[in-house]
Parts: sequence; structure tokens; C-alpha cells
Amino acid sequence: MSEFRKIAIVSELPPLGEGREFVVEQRTICIANENGKYVAMNNVCAHRGGPLGQGVVDEGKMVCPWHGWQFDLVTGKSEQSATLGVDVYELKIEGDDVLVKI
Repeated sequence: MSEFRKIAIVSELPPLGEGREFVVEQRTICIANENGKYVAMNNVCAHRGGPLGQGVVDEGKMVCPWHGWQFDLVTGKSEQSATLGVDVYELKIEGDDVLVKI
């Protein structure tokens, strides 16, 4: 059963156009900031395992820093492969707490 878990506090969130890595319950999650809207997704690139949270956001996609693969921030689907993608998680902010549903 999925439930919300605290992953960070608001002051730790990434700046505009960037991602950042966070660990919750032994999972590394990427939180991306696109124009002030935050999105949570699996941090491991489906292509070669790169750290998505170290990449940048570009036109609604999280770009992996290793090989430039792009993953849609809403669906997690890859721009380069119809069969590869990453999980996207529901995220909410309550007060100063950032919560992700895993």
C-alpha cells in the first residue's frame, strides 16, 4: 500500500530548471523543479542507470547528465525509447514538509 513519506523540507528543493536527489526508505528519488512546480520520479535513468537528480529540466523533461536521455516529468516516458521510462511519484507540500507517495 502506497503512502506519503517525508522526503525533504522546502528549503532543500532544487532551484528552477534543476533536479536534486533525495533518499527515502532506501530509494533515491529525483525531485525536479520546472517553473516552480515540483515533480518526483525515480532517480535511476532507465537507459544506463545515470543519476537523474544531477541533471537539468528542459521543456517538461528531466535530462540525464550521462547520455542526455530525456524523461517526461508527467508520465516518466523516455523520449528515446518507447519501452523505457521511469516511475513518477505523487508529491505534495504540507507546511515546510515535502512528501512523496511511494
